[in-house]
Amino acid sequence: MSKPEIRAALDTSVVMRLLTGHPSDQALIARTYLAETERLGAKVYVSNLVIMEAYFACQHHYKMPKADVLRGLRTLLSLSTFVVHPQVLSLLSTDGLATAKPGFLDRLILAEACGVNLPLVTFEKASARLAGVEVLKAV
Repeated sequence: MSKPEIRAALDTSVVMRLLTGHPSDQALIARTYLAETERLGAKVYVSNLVIMEAYFACQHHYKMPKADVLRGLRTLLSLSTFVVHPQVLSLLSTDGLATAKPGFLDRLILAEACGVNLPLVTFEKASARLAGVEVLKAV
């Protein structure tokens, strides 16, 4: 059996409609598109940048708590129709992620750096406890 075709990369606006259901007319169109993609046996790609934008937009524009946003992203992106960075789903399943230091976005950036076998260089002191991170210090 051949590997399923990736039909398209989704923009943040589509992911937001799927996450929030608002506005309802666009959410219906997004759900219909996703159902058609699934019917075709195809997949859609969601980039880390889109995931980051959706994470912030849900909190800022929809006033959703971090834990709810993370749960929604995990539920949505776990659907078999979605293709994401290999570490996204395991990261979204991290216990206590909504209050973790470093937080979700720092960990997502680290996952991407590790995915291309590079250390992450940062000034974020909280990141020092994660493998693959080099924290720059003032001399």
